[in-house]
Formats: sequence, structure tokens, C-alpha cells
Amino acid sequence: MDRTNTGQTESRAGGEILVDGLLAQGADTIFGVPGESFLAVLDAIHDRSDRIRFINCRQEGGAAFMADAYAKMTGKPGLCLVTRGPGACNASIGVHTAWQDSTPMVVMIGQIPHDHKEREAFQEVEYKYMFEPFAKWICEVDSPERLPEHLSHAFHLAQAGRPGPVVLVLPEDVLSGHAVTGDLPAAIVARPAPREDELDRICAALDEAERPLCILGGPGWTKEAKQSFESFAEDYGLPVVSSLRCQDYFDNAHPCYVGDFGISANADVVARVRDADLLLVIGARLGDMTTQGYTAPKPPRANQFLIHVHPDANEFGRVYYADLPVVANTSAFAQCLSGRKAAPTQDRLDWIRSGRESYEALLTPPKQPGSLDMGLVIDALRKRLPDDAIITNGAGNYATWIHKFMQFRRFRSQLAPTSGAMGYGIPAAAAAKIAEPARKVVSFAGDGCFQMNGQELGVMMQYGLDPLIIVVNNSIYGTIRMHQEREYPEHVYGTNLTNPDFTALAAAYGFHSEVLARSEDIDAVLDRAMAAKGAALIECRIDPEGISPRMTISSLRKMALERQGR
Repeated sequence: MDRTNTGQTESRAGGEILVDGLLAQGADTIFGVPGESFLAVLDAIHDRSDRIRFINCRQEGGAAFMADAYAKMTGKPGLCLVTRGPGACNASIGVHTAWQDSTPMVVMIGQIPHDHKEREAFQEVEYKYMFEPFAKWICEVDSPERLPEHLSHAFHLAQAGRPGPVVLVLPEDVLSGHAVTGDLPAAIVARPAPREDELDRICAALDEAERPLCILGGPGWTKEAKQSFESFAEDYGLPVVSSLRCQDYFDNAHPCYVGDFGISANADVVARVRDADLLLVIGARLGDMTTQGYTAPKPPRANQFLIHVHPDANEFGRVYYADLPVVANTSAFAQCLSGRKAAPTQDRLDWIRSGRESYEALLTPPKQPGSLDMGLVIDALRKRLPDDAIITNGAGNYATWIHKFMQFRRFRSQLAPTSGAMGYGIPAAAAAKIAEPARKVVSFAGDGCFQMNGQELGVMMQYGLDPLIIVVNNSIYGTIRMHQEREYPEHVYGTNLTNPDFTALAAAYGFHSEVLARSEDIDAVLDRAMAAKGAALIECRIDPEGISPRMTISSLRKMALERQGR
């Protein structure tokens, strides 16, 4: 029985205890913006920089997004270190994203000294009130002796059940104070697996179903789980759809993949969810984005027999009654199905084939208005990218081009926020290149989305990262303009943008940069960008009339006016 002795006989500063504890947890990268509230931590990292690195970001929101993306890429908790008050407020967007995306994250916030509390001291905030709605645990450490205890709990809790963010608040006097205390070993996270009788019941229900459908999403997936479930779906004859921004959980070229079930889902996919007689939901929460606003299926009890597999039992019955709820880690569940086979009927095979044909029919983008057709850009890029390329994006109508016309083959190759947070794509691209420097990374950003975290190009410059950034510039907040035209036609207000020269900005950061404004220039511009040494940015200037791949502003406005009888 091996129990490694992690005791310490020498006094250490709290900052050293914290960083040694992070190293014991297997941490290697921290994202943050330096602040005077945690100088003791930076000093400890300085002396251990051969084992752990601090990525100096430009704004705490970008740092938190990077921590989220790094966690998705590595499967380990993302680490974010920010200062008190404004720093914590900036980082909160990434904490909320990690909460809704079920991403394991440990957020460390510098804090005022204990003897300044309750005086509205400089940048004082009570973080238990601030983060309570969207963090699994918030703890303010009260002494350097307790740092190992709280750090261990943070790493256990961030990864347990439904993963998510935890917040450790670190007062200055705790970090600068000294103590003799030992480090704790890395967290051992219990991952529930399905019982054999549950697997038997699931397979029996699938055998009986005529029109089953699987919905994949949520946390905990791995490359091995993806491969196991692909084999199971093929053996059992099961069509599969992915929930919002989880398209890399199943090979999009696999004959059982029939589309994504998120924003602007294919009408045929929505119809299939409603027509199915059994839904096998693995990992997804069945939130409003996954269910088309709680209409497919309809709560509280679906017309379909619902098998819901989720790592957190608290999710069952939140919205939907599950006929067969299974508490299990998604990867453990997928791998437990390995080896189970069935002989799908011809009707089942036809059910899959028709769904696949519908999906493939929509992979060709429709022609767009204006001198640059974004569909042709996507097509040209898709032909040039390797299967393991990583695609990142934030939120906006521009993202529809990625979700509908890119195909994701490998896990992990898609990084995007299910929370719908703008500004995610640029920081995520930086984190992806840090995690996987040899892989090609392409980041999409709308003109509005880019300007929320475009300053993180500085991180790419500082650390020699080389993603390709594609800015889709239509001079409007596209998604909001679309809703505005639908609800208040002809009353355009607050959604237009006057933009900078994005290529000049990128050049200032040392990027290769070009404007792409004509379809006939697509191949040459892409070839130069992909051959460039270092990072590159392409500004795609498109006509705002093409508000989405299958809708123009004029047609949307016309429908809205007709609906209003005008």
C-alpha cells in the first residue's frame, strides 16, 4: 500500500504552498492578469517556472475564456488567476461560461487582507454573494495552513459529478503568511458508471424501438468514448445528433450522424426528434438551446420514451421526466456499451439513411448576396484543413457558417461556448495553440465578437502562437439585427457598427493580414495566410444583406411586415 509522504518540515509562504499544491494536482498552466493582491503567488511561480507557467493575458475575461478552452482541450481543470474587485468582475463572464458549459475550472482571486474586511476597502467584494449563482463552491481561505485542504477540495469538486467552476478567494495576508504544512496528492475523482442491469434495460428498449434517436452533449467525453459510441451506434443502428457546439463528439462523416440539434437546427432534425419513439440523451442537459425552446421534446414528459444519462442526479426531473434515468459519467457510459450488438431492422437502417441524406443535402451553402460569398470561403477552407484542425468561435450569426457547413471528425476539434458568450473565439484559439501547438487552429469571429477580446492577439504575439483568425465583418451585430428585423421591422437602432481596419490592427501585432472582399480572391488569400510563418488574420468583408446563410434582411423584413399586416 503506497501512500507517498507529502509532509513538509520547512516553513513556506502561502503563495509557495498554493503553487506546490497546484503542481501536486498536475497543473502546468495558469491563465491570468497580474495583480498586486497575489504577488506572492507570482513569486512562487517564478521559482518553479520550469514546471508551471503563468500566461500573461490582456484582460481577465480573456484569461477565464482561455482557462475554459484549455480545460476542454486537456480534460484537466482550467486555472485562472485574477486580482480582486475589477479583475474578478472581468473574469466572471468566463466563470459563467464554464458553469453553463460544465467545464472544470479553478478560479483563484486575490483578496484584501483580513483586517481590512467589512470597511469597503480598496476593491473589496464579497465573492460568496457575487459567484453563488454560477459556481459550484466559493471559499475564502482563512490561513496558509488550510490552503492544501481547500485546494484539494476545489480540484475534487470541479471535476466531480457535473463538472464546473469553483472559486478560491486568497487574501493577501494568507498568501504572504508562512506555515509548516504538507501538500496533498492529486484529486482522485469518482466517476459513476452504469450498472449492468441499467445497460440491459437500455439495450432492450433500443431493441424494441422503431425510430430511436441519440442526442450527445455535455461534459466528460474523451476520444476513446467517442470511438466506443460510434461503434455502438453502428452496431445497433442508431441515428445520432449533437447538441449545441458538441459536434466533435461524433464523427460528422459517420453514416449514423444525421446533424446538429442546436441553434437553427435543420427542420428535418427537429422533425426527427419529435417523430422518434425513443430518445437516448447522453450528457446533454436538455436546455432550451438543445430542445428548440423546450418544444422538441415538450416538457415535462416527452411523448418519446426518454433515457437520460447524466453525471449529476440533480439534473433528472429539472425539466423533463426521464423514463430511465442513469447517473453515469458520459465516457464511462459510452465505453460500457462497447461490445453490445444488435441486428438493426431494414426499417431502422432506412430511418438512419434518410436522416443522413437530409444532412448531406444541406452541407452545400446556398449562394450569398454581395461580392464575397462566405459559403465559398467555408468550402475552400474545409478542403484545406486537416481532420484534426481545431475550430474556435464565439457567438453571433457568423457562427452558423461553422456549425452548418464545417464537418468535425476528431475529438477535440470544436471550441465554442454553449453559453452563447461573445468574445470567446480569440482567447480559445490562444489556449488551443498552447495546449496543442502542432495542430492547426482556426478562429472565427464576427466584427462585434472580435472587438470584445481582440486584445488577446497580444498573447499570441508574446508567446509565438500561430492560429489563423477569420474576422467576418458585416458592420452590424448580426444576431441582434436579425431579431430586431423580426420583431421591429424597419426600426433599425443600436445594431450598426463602425469598425476599425482589422488588418492594420493585426499587422500591429505582427500578424500576416489581408482583406478578402471578392469571391474570386478566396483561394489566393487563403493560400498566403496558411503558408505564412506565424499567426495570420483574414478580414472577410461581407454584405449585411445576407443576415444568415439561408435568410436575407429583405426577406426577413418582408415576412415580419406581412405578419403585422403592414
